[in-house]
Amino acid sequence: MEELGSGAEGGNLKGENEDNQPFNDAMDHMQKHEGTPAPGEGKLPLGIRIYGYVIVGGIVLMILLGLIGNFMFN
Repeated sequence: MEELGSGAEGGNLKGENEDNQPFNDAMDHMQKHEGTPAPGEGKLPLGIRIYGYVIVGGIVLMILLGLIGNFMFN
């Protein structure tokens, strides 16, 4: 009988990749208890991403309008 987590699949009981496993106990503690994100979880929540897009888009739009206005009225 084959053990769980061994064989050609190479999976583990949690269903995670080996790349996402902490490399020591300190990193494991940080990820589980202090909320440090694991590798590959670098996405912000949707509301914060939309807010960032609006702010950056507004700044870029103001710069473009300022440049166009500068060339038109000078």
